[in-house]
Amino acid sequence: MVIHEVDGLLRELIEAEVSNGEQIEVAFDAPDKEWASRRTQPTVDVYLYDVRKDVTRNDFGSVVVRDDEGTITGRRPTPHWFRLAYLVTAWTQRPEDEHRLLSSLLSCFSRNESLPVPEEGSLADFGAPLPLAVALPPPQDRSLSDVWSALGGDLKPSIDIVVIVPLVPDRIDEVGPPVTQEPVFDIGPRDGDPLVAGTRE
Repeated sequence: MVIHEVDGLLRELIEAEVSNGEQIEVAFDAPDKEWASRRTQPTVDVYLYDVRKDVTRNDFGSVVVRDDEGTITGRRPTPHWFRLAYLVTAWTQRPEDEHRLLSSLLSCFSRNESLPVPEEGSLADFGAPLPLAVALPPPQDRSLSDVWSALGGDLKPSIDIVVIVPLVPDRIDEVGPPVTQEPVFDIGPRDGDPLVAGTRE
């Protein structure tokens, strides 16, 4: 599954471009009251709260699978695309520090319109950057206030980011072996065939 791979990419991005050498924890927990009461150091929480299929990107059909010699060995369905929505919040002792950290996060996500191709995993096999959208208006059936109400916490400044990821179905349809001989065409009966002999009697 690709979700934990996206989590790792987001952690690497935040630690590289936002922490600036400070001891900032990156967490993926639900930011409810119990979790918030245990915070003892500056924390960036990246909470995955929604997963939806991106119907604007899904294609139908299949792609070929080749072996090391380039021979077609099967066909697999085209990738299915999903939108992973994260609620990003900053947790410190003072609101001013939280706002400063949120500003750094907003600048970081705005600079990076996509997440890089990872070095390993299923996303590495796909071989393309992952689009990253920041602070888009939420759909009409989903508001951030509803998310906070479901978490049982107080409304807090946050940044909504969406990462669009492919999921390749784990299914390969095998194909027949490659043709190694030229086709032989038979265009009609030959002399000596029973049908021909019977016709001449």
